[in-house]
Amino acid sequence: MLVNGCDCSIVIKTPHHEKDIPYSDETLREDIKILEESAAIEGDGVCRGLRKVCGVTGCVVTPLTINNAPLLLYLAMGLASEPVLLSETRNLFKYDLKLSPMEDTEIFSLIQDRKNGRKIFEGCRVKSFELRIMRNETIKLKLDIGSNFLPRDYTAQSQTSEMSGTVIGKEQGERFNSDFVTYNINGQEYKNIYGITLNSKKESGTKTEIIIKRALQHGADIPVIIEDMTITAQLIRDKYECRFFGAFRITINKLVLVSDETEVNTSGAIVSPIRYFVSGGVKAEVFTNTGELIP
Repeated sequence: MLVNGCDCSIVIKTPHHEKDIPYSDETLREDIKILEESAAIEGDGVCRGLRKVCGVTGCVVTPLTINNAPLLLYLAMGLASEPVLLSETRNLFKYDLKLSPMEDTEIFSLIQDRKNGRKIFEGCRVKSFELRIMRNETIKLKLDIGSNFLPRDYTAQSQTSEMSGTVIGKEQGERFNSDFVTYNINGQEYKNIYGITLNSKKESGTKTEIIIKRALQHGADIPVIIEDMTITAQLIRDKYECRFFGAFRITINKLVLVSDETEVNTSGAIVSPIRYFVSGGVKAEVFTNTGELIP
């Protein structure tokens, strides 16, 4: 889906949270369908249509930060366990997330704050998502959103908004960067991977694929069939007592090669994408210093 951004802020509202996300781009709009009326056998033979507003469609693209990663990854995956306190740590909790095979996941609301007013999109669900990790870039997540409810003006006082201004204050948490991401395939770390794009469509059954961009090298390349692939993103900072504070780890099982789009007609380094279909499960682990419920 094409993304048309503008100067606005986005707030995700769930039963336990009202959280600002570091806005990147968004395109939320009314979902329009045309009810077609076929032409009669006799007459002028003109087909007619009736415009019908069916709800809301669009997407939101946002960087993952230390504060919003648990909530955003939960919305993408669909299932979350209760937080578990890790032993031998003072206040480090782990959340286990799983990609739900059902498209009917938990609903949430989006508050869109623009200079010309605020709107709330209720009854939203994630239809598909895309996680993008590329070298020298922040890690970004795109959520494709759908709702059967029309947007309405939002006048309630937000817990996280700056009431002195027009636009809700943006979340300023530390962002995950691809420079601190490691890739393990079948128990072996690969350092020639430039990035990945994980796509999952959740309508009419979950369909997930991953595109791996790697630099060709001598010796063993990435295998055709991958039993398990682990992607670990960390915030490496001396100020954190525990290495996994703020980290998240995604594990993907049973990957089958679909296509190799390597183009070798180049004089420079060859960075080529290979596409895999995920026939197994997708799960994630997120580490935080709070034990609050995610949904």
